Amino acid sequence: MTVDTQSRPESPEQSPEQSPEHLRLRLWVRLLRAARPIEAELRRRLTQEFGITLPKFDVMAALARREAGMTMTEVSRLLMVSNGNVTGLVDRLVAEGLVMRTANEKDRRATFVRLTRKGLRLFETMAEAHERWVNEILGPFSDAQSEATISLLDALRAETQAGERKR
Repeated sequence: MTVDTQSRPESPEQSPEQSPEHLRLRLWVRLLRAARPIEAELRRRLTQEFGITLPKFDVMAALARREAGMTMTEVSRLLMVSNGNVTGLVDRLVAEGLVMRTANEKDRRATFVRLTRKGLRLFETMAEAHERWVNEILGPFSDAQSEATISLLDALRAETQAGERKR
């Protein structure tokens, strides 16, 4: 008779559900379960109140950070999405008069995108509503709970980024 030592817990008291590996998997699932309903509600409200998608809002938020504009590559890196996704979003925002493209005089292959006046005014209105909605959704969290969670998530981000640099 052979014994499968690979699937056994490391110690007699530790069940597979308590292993560090399973604990980290549970953490990942909990992070997703916490974020997804918040994101879904923000998507719903942006569409309902402004007729805009969350990805378009995200592009506008990125562009609002730099008045002079950003290259498409900078936008895609900041949002962690492909250049193709950003191109489609920017095309739609340009068609709506919310974003404009300008040539990059230093690099003809690159194009700057920036908010139009109309886009900036709309973004400012949406950003105020977005902040209010996030405060409503996360209102039950105390300041102390918010600070503690931010600290833990910052540590998680630092650790995962450190792991990526080691590869």
